Amino acid sequence: MSDTTEETPIETAEGIGADGLSPAVLASVGSVALALYFYYVRGDKQRGQFVGLWPVTILSLASYFKLEEIRQMLAERNE
Repeated sequence: MSDTTEETPIETAEGIGADGLSPAVLASVGSVALALYFYYVRGDKQRGQFVGLWPVTILSLASYFKLEEIRQMLAERNE
């Protein structure tokens, strides 16, 4: 017999939230726009390339913190 009140890992993951327009995504889109502005409008190619690297960093940090949140939820659930 199984306990029906226990959540499956999929239900736990769905409960975390999949908000598509998080602040990290908005900051990344803004960074891409700023990089394109510097590169094409201002003609500062080096600054445009530098700013163009920001979205990857921002999204990587956001992914790390989201995975850390999931890990903590699973650890609490298993206690």
